Amino acid sequence: MRNDKPAILIVDDDPAVRDSLQFSLELEGLAVHTCEDGKALLDYPALRQAKCIVLDYKMPGMDGFTVLGELRKRGIDVPVILITGPVTPRIREMAEQAGIHLLLEKPLLDTTLVDHIRKIIA
Repeated sequence: MRNDKPAILIVDDDPAVRDSLQFSLELEGLAVHTCEDGKALLDYPALRQAKCIVLDYKMPGMDGFTVLGELRKRGIDVPVILITGPVTPRIREMAEQAGIHLLLEKPLLDTTLVDHIRKIIA
C-alpha cells in the first residue's frame, strides 16, 4: 500500500467481490489491500496501519465475528464495516454487540460503502 493514501483492507473469500470492491475504492483514490480470509488479514504485516477494514461475515475457517474478536485480542481497534447477505435480525444484533462500525448487505450497489469509508477516515 502507498503511504500517501488511506489504507483500506478488504477481507472476502469471493474473488469477484474482492476485485470489484478494490476497483471501486481505488477509483475513489483509496489505497486498498485485499485478503482472501481472516488468516490472511491477521498475517498481513501492515494490518496496524489500516484506517478501515471491510470484512465479510460468511467465510470458511473464521467468520467475520471471529476475525473481529482476534483483532480486538491483539489490541487492533480499526473501524470495521461488516458485509453480508442477507442481513438478519440475529446478525444485526451480533454486529451491535461486537462493536461493528457499520453493517451492510450484499450486493453493494450504490455509494454507501465509499461514503461511509470517507466519513471514517476523515
